[in-house]
Amino acid sequence: MPEQAQNRRDLFLLLSLVLVILMYPLLDHGDLERLILGGMVFVPVVLATLRMAQTEGWVWLPILLMSCVLVLGVASTLFPIRTLLAIKWVVLAAFFGLAVTRLFSYLRNARTITASHLFTAVSVYMLLGMLFFTLYSALEVLRSGSFQLGNSVATDRPSDLLYFSLITLSTIGYGDIAPVYGEARMLAALEGMIGVLYVAITIALLVSAYGQRSNSLQE
Repeated sequence: MPEQAQNRRDLFLLLSLVLVILMYPLLDHGDLERLILGGMVFVPVVLATLRMAQTEGWVWLPILLMSCVLVLGVASTLFPIRTLLAIKWVVLAAFFGLAVTRLFSYLRNARTITASHLFTAVSVYMLLGMLFFTLYSALEVLRSGSFQLGNSVATDRPSDLLYFSLITLSTIGYGDIAPVYGEARMLAALEGMIGVLYVAITIALLVSAYGQRSNSLQE
């Protein structure tokens, strides 16, 4: 029963991330839609915080970051000041970075493979996309024009940067959105390398854990 409950929690985290990714371009328009979108983004933040609270490490740090994300999200919506927006994206990036680190550590220490590990592996991959999306967004706020569409027009919607992040992470690289300045290019290159390495390392970890499970069953 505890294993089934854990599987459900990890599945809910995964589904919440998928929902945010799918709904982002649809709601990335007007103030009301973006307010709804902010509430949707906060759902995986809460679920990831609860998940991190079950892992080893400081519990107060993800809770503190989650609280800051909530306060800054509301404040930046009411007062869209450039500095406040940049701080919001940086804090959100710190939260996603912590979530990736904690949840990947859970995968790395796996001795057996369950549905929970598979859900978590996919969630970490999506969290990596969200991490770089928030970094790109912070960079775009601090240095406008860091990313341009194929027609040399600067991106004006965060959903464009989320799309760019996911395409870069998966190393598809359509080229319809391009980083312009050196900082943006290096971040994009780093994300591409991390995307490839994460898939390779995670598969190796899961295969190793599955092999240990098979050997223990044979004994």
